[in-house]
Amino acid sequence: MRLHVNNTMLIAVDIQERLLGHIHDYAQLEARMRLLVEGALLFDIPLVLNEQYPKGLGHTISGLKALMQDAPAMEKVTFSCAQSLPTREKILSLDKKNAIVFGIETHVCVLQTCLDLCEMGIQPFLVVDCVGSRKVKDHDVALLRMAQAGVILSTYESVLFELCGSAKHPSFKAMSQIVK
Repeated sequence: MRLHVNNTMLIAVDIQERLLGHIHDYAQLEARMRLLVEGALLFDIPLVLNEQYPKGLGHTISGLKALMQDAPAMEKVTFSCAQSLPTREKILSLDKKNAIVFGIETHVCVLQTCLDLCEMGIQPFLVVDCVGSRKVKDHDVALLRMAQAGVILSTYESVLFELCGSAKHPSFKAMSQIVK
């Protein structure tokens, strides 16, 4: 039930141009997502980037996409990332037992992705300060439901320190600067 660099992937869910501006407290959410991605990149964790119907909703916001430039966007029309066959195959091909999940909206695509990951035998670690919904109540209830289903709730700073594991890790100083 712990994150280790060698058994973990990062799953980004639908952080898109036409969605983000409608999410509660979106500016702070975007800032925290950037910190999470910057930190995760220090540990070379594989990233699965998802976009819900980009023709209508646009692509991943430019600031995050620039950080994740090596990750091709997996286009989907299903709400759950894991219900889209190409994304599901990508997730399974990484052969990781843990998935750090973040994105929008908490109560729709993020929730359904986490539930499917549980069914696939992959432990989701939901970064609660890097997910959001338009309505606070939808967000809060989705967090409760996911916790009841076995999803591990965490924060971006906690996740990054857990991946680092020790102040002796080569990425510790750089990671510490990110979370400062």
